[in-house]
Amino acid sequence: MVVLAASIISKSGKALVSRQYVDMSRIRIEGLLAAFPKLVGTGKQHTYLETESVRYVYQPIEGLYLLLITNKQSNILEDLDTLRLLSKLVPEYSSLDEDSICKTAFELIFAFDEAISLGNKENVTVQQVKQYCEMESHEEKAHKLMMQSKINETKDVMKKRASELDKIRMEKGKLDKGGYSSISGPRVIEKTFGDMNISGSGFGSGSSGLSGIGADMDSFATKPKGRPSAAATAPGKGFGMKLGKSQKTNQFLESLKAEGEVILEDVQPSSVSSRSSPLIPSDPITVTIEEKLNVVVKRDGGVNNFDVQGTLALQVLNDADGFIQLQIENKDVPGLSFKTHPNIHKELFNSQQIVGAKDPNRPFPSGQNETPLVKWRIQGMNESNLPLSVNCWPSVSGNETYVNIEYEASEMFDLNNVVISIPLPALREAPTVKQIDGEWKYDSRNSVLEWSIILIDQSNRSGSMEFIVPPADPSTFFPISIGFGASNTFSDLKVTGIHPLKEGNPPKYSQRVRLVAANYQIV
Repeated sequence: MVVLAASIISKSGKALVSRQYVDMSRIRIEGLLAAFPKLVGTGKQHTYLETESVRYVYQPIEGLYLLLITNKQSNILEDLDTLRLLSKLVPEYSSLDEDSICKTAFELIFAFDEAISLGNKENVTVQQVKQYCEMESHEEKAHKLMMQSKINETKDVMKKRASELDKIRMEKGKLDKGGYSSISGPRVIEKTFGDMNISGSGFGSGSSGLSGIGADMDSFATKPKGRPSAAATAPGKGFGMKLGKSQKTNQFLESLKAEGEVILEDVQPSSVSSRSSPLIPSDPITVTIEEKLNVVVKRDGGVNNFDVQGTLALQVLNDADGFIQLQIENKDVPGLSFKTHPNIHKELFNSQQIVGAKDPNRPFPSGQNETPLVKWRIQGMNESNLPLSVNCWPSVSGNETYVNIEYEASEMFDLNNVVISIPLPALREAPTVKQIDGEWKYDSRNSVLEWSIILIDQSNRSGSMEFIVPPADPSTFFPISIGFGASNTFSDLKVTGIHPLKEGNPPKYSQRVRLVAANYQIV
């Protein structure tokens, strides 16, 4: 058998990924791929077809074709076996849509090369191909660990040096504050009690502290009532480090703020926050359930794209707690399809909705990293399922453009941290906001008006905003980008219990559920 090329093409014949295993010009392969959709008949159950020179062996995968081009003398059974292997490899590296295929083109080509060598199928499995493509090297890991240890050592030396410099600056500042930075050695005790200055030997911070006491006693004994002395009111003239910002620096920062830049002020951390450490999961097992939305809505109504992708990930702190199975349940949603990790027992999951390892003697991975176990996708949803709908109505009146924007949220979700970003034409000044439900901020550098609502619940399912800008084309205010989060999901998937595989009580666990708008646009 000789495979001439392995390709992924669209229904119209557009080549997304193609790997040739013989010397073949680009014009010839593009011609063969472009001719394929015209040769495929509707209603036929065959998975191959032949022309005068080549044979096409193909498999539809959603809106695409996985295609092998072979010579007519090849063994059709081996061709089908190769096609089955490639069809299992593609979902491991990419989602089954054009954008994802193009983004992971090199990963797919490398996987194809491991499965096919010089046009002949290699005797490998999917797991072996993934292992070969990862190309883990013990020497490389050791080298990275050594480099990281050197970097850490350098950072420690820098921190020690920085702390020494800070101590020197603090000592200089204290000396300058007392006004005796140039004085060293013991002070002379004066004649009378009223003129007495109590001081130490002038070393370090003790000198400034004692000299300050002497100055207070001197002013207390000699100054008349009601008249402050010049020594008490005059500031010290030391030349130590000055804290604070100059007037020019403040003006520069204010101008940056006016342009929409975010300026981080120098704030001394409190003693409480400085002692706080990063949060560590308190429960031995943490389950994270997340759904991401990829939505593109037309400005005049209708949905271009509505895709929901979910993940169930598991974090186990100790190896001993990894011998478990997860009992899950979910809502029956049309268009919902699941995909489990290769090490998960698929029959057990499909029949009883239990997430468990194929090998019961092999625990789930432990550590601080989450391990994705189950993925799902919901397709076929329409405009009525949108969590948030936004309408924009720009209208030109004289020398001004009035823009009215309104939102309407679904009863299904309570949305938090909602940010609606509206692009604007280039403006000299911020737009005039006449009315708003929530808060607004103008980013002058990117010319974007951000409308933010902290929480949308039963009290504010709908809201509006009106602002005025100079005359502009209505298409200037699109696309509108929306970001938000929610604490429940479309699938309503959750873990109802954990079953230990060894004797003992089931370990404690916690689960986090969130819905995130990864890409939500009005175009």
